[in-house]
Amino acid sequence: MISQRGRFIQGALALTATLGACIPALRRTRPTDATWRVTGGDAWNSRYSTLDQINRDNVASLGVAWTYHTGEGTSGGQIQATPVVVHDVLYSTTGAGRAFAIDAATGKELWRFDPYAGRRPEVSANRGVVYWESGDDRRILFTAASRLYALDAATGLPKSGFGMGGWIDLAKGLGRDGAGQSVVATSPGMIYGDILIQGTRVGEADGAAPGHVRAFDVRTGAVRWIFHTIPQPGEAGYESWPTDAWRTVGGANSWAGMALDAARGVVYVPTGSATPDFYGGARVGANLFANSLLALDASTGRRLWHFQTVHHDILDRDLAAAPNLLTVVHDGKRIDAVAQIAKSGLVFLFDRVTGAPLFPIEERAVPATDVPGEVSWSTQPFPVKPAPFARQRISEADLTDISPEANAAVRARLRTLRNDGPFTPPSLRGSVVFPGFDGGGEWGGAAADLETGVLYVNASDVPWIAALVPVAVASAGGNTPRSGAAVFAAACASCHGVDRRGDGDRVSSLLDVRARLSALQIRDVIVRGRGFMPGFATLPAAERDAVTDYLLGVQSTAARSGPDTIPVVARAPFRLRGYERWKDPSGNPAVRPPWGTLNAIDLNTGDYLWKIPLGSMPGIVRDGMAPTGTEQYGGPVVTRGGLVFIAATQDGKFRAFDNRTGTRLWETTLPAAGYATPATYMVAGRQYVVVAAGGGKLGTPVSDSYVAFALP
Repeated sequence: MISQRGRFIQGALALTATLGACIPALRRTRPTDATWRVTGGDAWNSRYSTLDQINRDNVASLGVAWTYHTGEGTSGGQIQATPVVVHDVLYSTTGAGRAFAIDAATGKELWRFDPYAGRRPEVSANRGVVYWESGDDRRILFTAASRLYALDAATGLPKSGFGMGGWIDLAKGLGRDGAGQSVVATSPGMIYGDILIQGTRVGEADGAAPGHVRAFDVRTGAVRWIFHTIPQPGEAGYESWPTDAWRTVGGANSWAGMALDAARGVVYVPTGSATPDFYGGARVGANLFANSLLALDASTGRRLWHFQTVHHDILDRDLAAAPNLLTVVHDGKRIDAVAQIAKSGLVFLFDRVTGAPLFPIEERAVPATDVPGEVSWSTQPFPVKPAPFARQRISEADLTDISPEANAAVRARLRTLRNDGPFTPPSLRGSVVFPGFDGGGEWGGAAADLETGVLYVNASDVPWIAALVPVAVASAGGNTPRSGAAVFAAACASCHGVDRRGDGDRVSSLLDVRARLSALQIRDVIVRGRGFMPGFATLPAAERDAVTDYLLGVQSTAARSGPDTIPVVARAPFRLRGYERWKDPSGNPAVRPPWGTLNAIDLNTGDYLWKIPLGSMPGIVRDGMAPTGTEQYGGPVVTRGGLVFIAATQDGKFRAFDNRTGTRLWETTLPAAGYATPATYMVAGRQYVVVAAGGGKLGTPVSDSYVAFALP
């Protein structure tokens, strides 16, 4: 096992010798820039803009400049994308995964590309596109399920010289067969020269594909390099896994996006957990490079340094947001740094060149597992500063006081759960996960003021429950096959609900599944799993057919699929019972508000400048009651005009805050909740702020809108 100290100093001497003397005072802030060229604002993923036409003094006059409707009405998926704006054109994606270009000043559509024309849609989350140009060659690169497309930025037509007539298959070239496995890209990659460095989202159950990071030639689609996030024999980190784990274990993938220091040629890559997510008995060890921040040579993929934020993750503590690059002052010295937020509500801050932590990080003892066969890690890393931006523990005093009845119900439930503080492992009786599986910090990410070193990060502050069940409970059919309804009730209803409506978030509705998947595809998902869903390979073939018929609404027949033809892998003996947000009987979080916050953290000192509740749950506000805050998806942007813009909340509001104090200066209601991070740009001397307002998560109403705001 590589020591914690080794994690950040490995390669530092070589880096310093190579770079330290060669790089003079690097540009630490961008010049005034009217574009939003990368989904994170710039390659540093700062989400910072030097524009100040809209500022503290006039933001209250902000109004709608234009609204663009994707035309998908309420039938598309969730819009989670942040647009890019280059040469006065805005590029982004729709909820159903189509790419488009519009006039950034008027919202008038210029072109649209449908990657599913002539084939069955495979809609998955998409958080934006990548822009690249060299001379007259201007391209949009974006992903639709497992396909990576290169489009002409002027016409939206595929570039014929890229891969197979304009696209490549991300499921190929992973070093082992990824056919039939879920390999998609939810977040756009990062451009370095003429390569696209791209991560992927893979399945989270047994048999998932590996999450290796690859660089593709922008012109041809050819693989230029690959970094094995699950090390192979002879590679660093291999000893942190069982001997043959690299052949079968999946995950350790980078799905959240990246940041790039182009001057140094270093890309900063966050990774997620190894699979299966909640039981690691077959992957004993620390599991490098899962749950790690990697600094890679952008030209070659060579590892320069890394830091693992969770050892042997069994709580799905992915690094769910792209890191932020910025410059801070420590001990009187300016230091180029990289900040990484985490689902756990922690902020890790490192010297960008050496990987040395800028605030001490302690390995602290955490609770041990009591699940048979599991070997949990005895310690986990905790930064001494900054303090966590989300609560870490629940006691009875923290439980909801919305009503005596609600308090009594959650108090009784708490006494049945395992609740031992941070990193309480999953258990058979159920364990408190706080903050929950979706953070803390999530894919919306943080914003870094490049001039002050202040980090702005929003947080969900609600508990979830991690309960494991033996796989046999979900798959035992005895000698007589169960009906489809019985199989669904035993194996599926805990996540999808008895009404098959899902939860409006991680778990999709199955009411319209016949419009999206064929019988063969449904059966394949049942066996292999997909995304957050585990596979049920041990379910007898007749029962798979029965539950498939049940979902399709057809009369069940005799087992028509014959012998199993889908290859399966050995399954973990336990699986998660379901993704359960812990709520009171009325559907509100089980703890007292605030259920979501917005935080300003001075990374020069590690101290908080302010913390405020963000959002309000409708119907709960009482006289004299502070805003409740809400669970959130999407993040902030910060501007030289002294403003922090953020949507993200369940109440469907879009707000602007004074970045010095957290005072709300402006608020408007969107067509639907803005579960996306905004962007800001200037066209013809006028500054705009745009956000996708698609709704859909957390059971909120759906829209198909992008809304841009500007001063009169």
